[in-house]
Parts: sequence; C-alpha cells; structure tokens
Amino acid sequence: MGLGLCVLAAPEIAVGAVVVTGVVVVGVLIKEALDTYELRRGRPETRPVLEPHPVPVTKTAPMKATPGQRPKPEPKGPDYPPVGPTEVTESERRRRCEPIPVPHEGKDDAHNRCADQFPPNRYPGMDVLVNGVSFDALQVGARVLWEIKTHRFDTYPDFVQDKEIKRELKQLRKQRDAARHCGYAYVVGVSTEEHKDALLQEDRFLKIVVTGCTR
Repeated sequence: MGLGLCVLAAPEIAVGAVVVTGVVVVGVLIKEALDTYELRRGRPETRPVLEPHPVPVTKTAPMKATPGQRPKPEPKGPDYPPVGPTEVTESERRRRCEPIPVPHEGKDDAHNRCADQFPPNRYPGMDVLVNGVSFDALQVGARVLWEIKTHRFDTYPDFVQDKEIKRELKQLRKQRDAARHCGYAYVVGVSTEEHKDALLQEDRFLKIVVTGCTR
C-alpha cells in the first residue's frame, strides 16, 4: 500500500500512469472491435429467412342448377342430321297413301278426256296425288293408278322417239314405285302399238294398255 501511494504521489509519475492507463484502455477497446470484426468475417451475417407461402389457386365453383330447372346435358357429339332414310310410322304412311284429288296439271283437253273416260277416272276432271306423286287417274272400283299418254309417238323421227322414251321412263318408274309403296297397281295407257312396243323394249315390267285415244 505504501508503494502504491508513493507512486501516485509524484506528479510526473501520476501523469505517466494516466497516459499508460489510457493507452491500455484504448488498446482494450480496439482489440474488442477487432475481435468482433473477425467474428463477423468468419461467420456470415444471418438474416431472417422468409418461408414461402403457397400461392392461392382459384377453383371454379361447380354450377348449381336453379330450383325447378334441370341441368343441360353435355353434348355427345356433332349435331349432324341422321344419315340414311328415317323410319316412317304406319299412320304417316297411311296418310301419304290416301288419294288426294287435285286439278289436272296439263291444259290438254284431249288428254284429260281420255284420262277421265278410259279407266274410267274416279275423280273426273281431276288428277290424283298419292305418296307425293301425281297420276292422271284412279280407276273406279279398283286400286289402280293410271298414267295416260295420247301423243302420236309413231309420227316422231327416230332420234325424237329415243329421247322421248328416255324422258318418259324416268317419270313412269317414279310413278310405279310410289304406287307399289302404297299398295296400288299401276297401268300406262298409250294411243298406239308403236309407243307400247318402244316402252316395253326398255322396261318389260311395265303394264301398258293401248287406249286408242286420239288427239
């Protein structure tokens, strides 16, 4: 204790002690700062890590049918019309096969008189529509439909006869198919034997009668 007091009692020694003491204090502070710096260099600064949050996914809510309304069915395929003939009901077939009197299509009086008198026609002065096809006459008391031809076929040149036969066959076959579909017989009336023979050479299944009607 005595030694300590003597050292501090001398002014010049006291100043030196203070200087030394200050240097020591500053040195301690510098060392702490260096230690802290070295620690930071050796161990990287840690920052708080933000954990990823899931991104909300928007889901389409199912459509709910309103009360009293049925949900629309999903389409099952392209909206195309059915291929091939459609089925016809029996009532529809009967309706189409009923004979419907209609005015004569042509204004040929000689032709119309033959159609009314020769079969004879159930509806004088009228054609008859069956299954969507027009005929010259429906025979009285029988289910027989008639097509009447009164032109003088034998007076035509050969090339005209050939064209006329081809044109007539399209019409006659269409009429025959419509008549058969509805359970009718079908007869073609012509004015001459030459006309009858020319038609039979092309279609021997036609039923042809020579009426002898003149124009």
